[in-house]
Amino acid sequence: MGSSVRSTPAPSASTARAHQQRRSVQRTRVISAAYANEKVGDFPSLEFRCFIKDEAQNTVSAWHGVPLKNADGTFNFLCEIPKETKAKMEVATDEKLTPIKQDTKKGKLRDYPYNINWNYGMLPQTWEDPKHEHPTMKVSGDNDPVDVVEIGSSALAMGSVTPVKPVGVYAMIDDGELDWKVIAISVNDPKASDINDVADVEKHFPGELEKIRVWFRDYKTPDGKPQNKFGLDDKCMDRAYTLGVIEETHHFYNDLVSGKRANDEELSLA
Repeated sequence: MGSSVRSTPAPSASTARAHQQRRSVQRTRVISAAYANEKVGDFPSLEFRCFIKDEAQNTVSAWHGVPLKNADGTFNFLCEIPKETKAKMEVATDEKLTPIKQDTKKGKLRDYPYNINWNYGMLPQTWEDPKHEHPTMKVSGDNDPVDVVEIGSSALAMGSVTPVKPVGVYAMIDDGELDWKVIAISVNDPKASDINDVADVEKHFPGELEKIRVWFRDYKTPDGKPQNKFGLDDKCMDRAYTLGVIEETHHFYNDLVSGKRANDEELSLA
């Protein structure tokens, strides 16, 4: 998807400093809706944030302000990390309006050790509850929205919102926490009509599911950490199971934002 930078007049010398503090606005054209994004600060930097704007140009939360599902039954995928990039971007669930920012460790920006080969992001209005233990895997949620691996051929822009079809899910276990990885494809991809369940992925993208599992299993090992594990016998579960995971985590999310479940994690609900 293309993006363009909104032009602004050059500041005079007397306003140069103020101009440097202004937000630079980049509108990202998306097909699902008239969402745009507003990028604040230089990229990459600790100050960089990517905010989401709706059709009326109101800034909305990436987590709360984008609906999970569309009227046609597709789901909205918010891209945090474009395909073939490695900056570890994530929705800041503890900041007002939950913008996208780069993850940090000990005050330093984090990158993956190598490019991620798919578009990576999350499903808005979902949440993996750290107080809910999965009945068979005996692990609890990782306190984040549900992650999505979008397998289409096009690189999607950071902050873009794209309708997708979820067709499978891996139960990754990261540091003892359940971290679902939903496998989905953009409805705009040339192969989208052929992909309706996990078996179709193997047919039309042979070997891709195993590549995804191995990538997420091993990406921490260059830093000397152990491999991530997977529940459910390492299987990528089918579409029906995937929709159940999405429904459950949407329920957890609704309990959180409604106050039925206490916000003990001090997440931003605005």
